[in-house]
This record gives sequence, structure tokens and C-alpha cells, in this order.
Amino acid sequence: MYKYNYTIRQEKPADIETINAVTKAAFASAPYSSGTESFIINALRKNGQLTLSLVAAEEGVLIGHVAVSPVTISSGAEGWFGLGPVSVLPSKQGSGVGSGLIRAAIDALKELHAAGCVVLGEPSYYGRFGFRSDARLQYPHAPAEYFQVLPFREKLPEGTVAYDDSFHVTG
Repeated sequence: MYKYNYTIRQEKPADIETINAVTKAAFASAPYSSGTESFIINALRKNGQLTLSLVAAEEGVLIGHVAVSPVTISSGAEGWFGLGPVSVLPSKQGSGVGSGLIRAAIDALKELHAAGCVVLGEPSYYGRFGFRSDARLQYPHAPAEYFQVLPFREKLPEGTVAYDDSFHVTG
């Protein structure tokens, strides 16, 4: 168990507007951002594809969010999920909130008996959670080193990973 100065919990309907605001603020100046991250989360929720939607709250104020959704693998392997977007208010970035949300999401996926998790992100950051690039699982829409996997079982499937269509929304 990890100790934080904030709490992590499942989102509530009343959190949705604040999740949107936190996500927009978190990605506003990110050079790699598409600017659609909050739209993606809403589309995942609307399409029933938001497996986990965890928030970090400090003294009742939402300061971070992580989304987790199912992914498909061309080999037909089941039980795999995609981590992200991960959002933390700019004033709280670098304080461990994102790490806490990621650890909580990984723990929750293990409790759901998931086979594993993939993420598209900075290798040096996500590597600390056990994510690694592996040529057996591919995502052709990004440089291979930024697409990383974290298997929860011994056998890693092979194939091409696809995210839900919600990741293609633009507004």
C-alpha cells in the first residue's frame, strides 16, 4: 500500500466536469498533446469503454485523473488494457500524483485479473512502473520505443494493438 497526501478513488458522476478541466489543464502546454484528451475520456465513457476512471483528490479538490480502457490485439489475446490519458494539474505535476494514479490503476487491473497493460508514453517515466518496449506487441502509429507493455502473466502475446475508436475523436 502506498501513502499519499491525497486520496485515489473511482470517479463519480459529479466529477466529470472537473476531470475535463484537469485534463485540459494538464495537456495545455504538452508538446506531444493532440488537445483531444478530454474528448477521448468522454467518448470512452459514453461508449462504455472506460474500464477504470480514477481520480486523485486533495482536501476534496480533484488534482489528477487516469483512464484505463480495453485494447484489442490482432492475435485475439484477451484481457489487455491501455493506460491513459493520465492527467495531473500543472501545479501538482512532479509531486507524485501521476505515479500514484498509475500504481493504483495497475493494482486495480491486477484485481480484475487482466492479462496486461499497454501505454504510449515516455519510456524513462513509464519504465519505473515496469513498462518496457517489446517487439512482440506493436502499435504502428508511434515510434516503437514509446509504445510499452506491462504483462501480468508469463506469456506475452504477439500482434498489433488497437485502441478503441474513442481515441480518434476530435471534438
